[in-house]
Formats: sequence, C-alpha cells, structure tokens
Amino acid sequence: MSYKTKVQERSITYSVKLSEDSIVFTYHSKPFYSFFKRVFDLSVSLICLILLLLPFMIIALIILIDDGSASLIFVQKRVGKNGKNFKMYKFRTMCANAEDKLVELQQLNESDGPVFKIKDDPRITKIGRLLRASNVDELPQLFNIFLGQMSFVGPRPALPREVDEYRESDKLRLLVKPGLTCYWQATKNRNAVPFDEWMALDRKYIMERSVWVDIKLIFKTFLFLFKKSGY
Repeated sequence: MSYKTKVQERSITYSVKLSEDSIVFTYHSKPFYSFFKRVFDLSVSLICLILLLLPFMIIALIILIDDGSASLIFVQKRVGKNGKNFKMYKFRTMCANAEDKLVELQQLNESDGPVFKIKDDPRITKIGRLLRASNVDELPQLFNIFLGQMSFVGPRPALPREVDEYRESDKLRLLVKPGLTCYWQATKNRNAVPFDEWMALDRKYIMERSVWVDIKLIFKTFLFLFKKSGY
C-alpha cells in the first residue's frame, strides 16, 4: 500500500510494518506542531530574505564573474510532501552543462543508493566548491520555505529519478515537507553515510519531530554552516 493511500485512510496516526526491512514506523500528523512550524517558517524565511538581500547580490556577482555562461540560480525539479513536485532553488555551483555530463560520470558514482555523489565532481566550479563547503549555495531555498514548498527542518528534497527507485520504506520520508536541514544534513561527513542509514535518519526525524527537535537541528546546522562537512 502506498504512503499516499495510508495517509488518506488515517490522517492522525498509523503504524506500518515493512517486511522488506523489518521496519516498524509510526506517524502522527501533529496539527498544532505543523501550524506553529509553518508560522515560524514563514516569518523567519521572510526576515532572512530581507537581511540577506545584499549578500545574495554579492554572491550572484561573484558567480557571474567566475563563470557567466549560465544562470546565477540553479533551478531543479524536486519531490516534496506526498510526492508533489516543485522547483528548488540553489546558487549555481556547477558548470553550465552539468546535467548533460551526468551520464558519462554515472559510472563513478560512489553512493550505494539511487543518489549520485562523487568526491571530486569535475562539474563543480571553483567558486562552487567554496559555496558548497559553507552550505551557502543552499540559501536560495529560503524562497521555497517562504512559498511553503519546504521547511527549515525536514528530509532533504529528492530528485524525481531518485524517488522512482525508492523502496516502500524510503517513500515514508515523503510524508512531511522537505527541509533545509535534517539529521543527515547536520552529520559530519554526511556524504559518507550509507543510503539506508540516511533513510533511517529521515524516518527517525518524522517519528520524533517536535519544536525542540527542530531547534536542536537548526542550532547544530549553524555549527556546520561555515565548516566543510561532507566532501
């Protein structure tokens, strides 16, 4: 039974046992928490967008000087809550034809799941490496948070091609809005985390999510913000 059908049947609480991984998963809709989380996301994202307007312009100018052959903002289709697609925004960190080069680089994939990750991706520009190391490239997703497509805290949004390869247990991460940060995002050397462990961390967040958990994850993420975490 798909996650969509389950949510429609019991919107408050349900448990599902997945034989493929011997996983027992319990979901609570938490309407009051969801309401306050949306108020927080809306107000804080608006404040951040106003305060970061000048830094955004400076970063865009640096990207333009480094490589003016492509757009300053990278727009990509991602999968959100309940499998709904949306356009996610990032500062461009790769060369103009990065998506075209993906096919020839696929054989170098170092991930053990449906995601694509390699340590020294040749598509990343010099400025792009600095932006990724500090996670600054993710800041345009404040627009996605303001629009209600994402939240500050939640599983990282996946690509449609990745979701197409998800097992039933992996699809459980689509029960909530994707986020700017999560347990996986706030983990040191996160790209070395096995795919199954990453999915387990997302399920853990969905079951445990609360105001206090979100605050802790946001605080922990700030500790990594200007440090190189992952590759």
